Amino acid sequence: MTTISISNIEQIKLVIAGHVDHGKSTMIGRIMQDTGKLHDDKIALLKAISKRRGMPLEWAFALDAMRAEREQGITIQTTQVFIRTATKSYVIIDVPGHKEFINNMISGAASADAAILLVDAKEGVQDQTRVHGYILHWLGFDSVLVVINKMDLVNYSKNRFDEITIQVNKHLEKMGIIPTDILPVSALYGDGLVHKSQNMPWFTGHTLMSSLETVLPKPMPMELPLRLPIQDIYTFDERRIIVGRIESGKLKVGDTLMFAPSNAITKIRSIEAWGTNLPVLAASSGQCVGITLEDHIFLERGFLASHNTDPALQTYFFRARIFWLADTPLELGRRYKLKLTTIERIVEVYKIEKVIDVFDLSEHSTSRIERNMIGEVVLHARAVLSLDEFTFNPRLGRFVLFDGYDIVAGGLVFTDKLQELGLTSSQSLQQISTVGSYVTIDNRWRANGHKSGILWLTGLSGSGKSTLALALENILFRKGWQVFVLDGDNIRSGLSADLGYSPADRYENIRRVGEIASLFANAGVLVITSFISPYRSDRARARALIPTLFHEIYVNASLDTCKKRDPKGLYKKANKGEIIEFTGISSPYEIPASPELEVNTCKQSINQSIEKMLSYIQEKFSIESDK
Repeated sequence: MTTISISNIEQIKLVIAGHVDHGKSTMIGRIMQDTGKLHDDKIALLKAISKRRGMPLEWAFALDAMRAEREQGITIQTTQVFIRTATKSYVIIDVPGHKEFINNMISGAASADAAILLVDAKEGVQDQTRVHGYILHWLGFDSVLVVINKMDLVNYSKNRFDEITIQVNKHLEKMGIIPTDILPVSALYGDGLVHKSQNMPWFTGHTLMSSLETVLPKPMPMELPLRLPIQDIYTFDERRIIVGRIESGKLKVGDTLMFAPSNAITKIRSIEAWGTNLPVLAASSGQCVGITLEDHIFLERGFLASHNTDPALQTYFFRARIFWLADTPLELGRRYKLKLTTIERIVEVYKIEKVIDVFDLSEHSTSRIERNMIGEVVLHARAVLSLDEFTFNPRLGRFVLFDGYDIVAGGLVFTDKLQELGLTSSQSLQQISTVGSYVTIDNRWRANGHKSGILWLTGLSGSGKSTLALALENILFRKGWQVFVLDGDNIRSGLSADLGYSPADRYENIRRVGEIASLFANAGVLVITSFISPYRSDRARARALIPTLFHEIYVNASLDTCKKRDPKGLYKKANKGEIIEFTGISSPYEIPASPELEVNTCKQSINQSIEKMLSYIQEKFSIESDK
């Protein structure tokens, strides 16, 4: 097997952030010049461009390749520059400072090992300085290197440097970020970048480049646990090849793998390679691989392979820090599509813990997150998710949210405080089987985020059963619940279209409804039935099918009130003899002896009755009620 020699020189990804026009691009351009990165013909071109625009030599033009950037004097897209010293190689990422390009700033900073926050010595800390500082904090940076630029504009004043230092420390302290160093420079003239400044003898600290020598790269992904998201499954001759990109860790032939979410365990039989006949025995992070397995197990795109000794977290709930990019705000209860590597899940916003306005860093308690705001939320997946905490493994801890086909947010995974919210089980989800008939009702409840059961609404015609049932269904559905209404209209027009209204037919109708409702409840759905179901014995038989999940709700309204309402004109027809065996007129209604809940629609408004029923549902069907 061919081996590739890899240099011992460390590579550091370095992002430079800060307010627009504080000199980020100029500083990078000057570093390129002072480290010999710019050739004479490039410098001549920069001089010509600057002269044509009637301005001094502008080093930023070495980066701002887009004409729009030169015209506006701002950086729009992220730009990467490669600089090498004797001991390290740097990938310097220049990100936009203008507020309209914050999403590009996030994408540029997300992959960096370290960060420089640039501040103008004359202007001091500005809005975008605060925003970029907070975004760096949001992306997991707990320390930054601060560079105070344009010292030439303040006559290289030590007093001004000390003033800005106090400003910066005060600002970063609020976010829990520690400045590893604070350096004075003049990017335009090269003071303090690569060489010591003769204009600032009072500063005895490092130059920028020498300070960067102390920066360490993030742990290489191969040093982290194995995470191999399945991208596809190919069949060649008799081989079934599992294909994907190793996001972190490494694997070798003979390793025992576990595949989430099914948690099936098997060993690697071989690692397949294209373009070579030599055997491949091992692979590591960053490589796209194909593997065959010793056992034929069910797999599909979105499954995650890991070593069975060090699997990823499996959960239905997780905390996230998201940056909202869409014009339409994020709202509590809304559903979005989450993409994390090859994993795709529908998630709903279960809780909004707080919202931060990045422009003034103010925190708010609200049920929505507006554009360019950061929110800390709890997301609930409709199926089990395999992921890692961002601070532990960024490869499995960073995701995006889609609304339709549009990206609306970038997010980071955090798994702390879930126990406090009552959202994690004491048992590992790794022991849960989720295939075929082995799906338990507890698994369904955990996936749905609520318990299932039967709300059996009984009462006279006109008491308000259907009105309440449909209103509840709508409210709960908007909250993300799995809920469905069974009532006379959708049953009598289909399943029970062959039945009349004799006592025997009423019995059979309610028997069928009870059976269907039980199937819904066992499937994890909260089913709301709306039937007169006048006989206690019929309701008792329905209860007996699934007694622990059956909840009888008596919708109480007097006969006189129901006659006055008569929404379908049935009482008029019954009084004229056009309907025989009509409950309350020519057929009895047996009031429930001990219902789980009673709502009186004569004394309570519809909204009051709904509030009472919602309170009951929250108490009885919320997963947290068992915590």
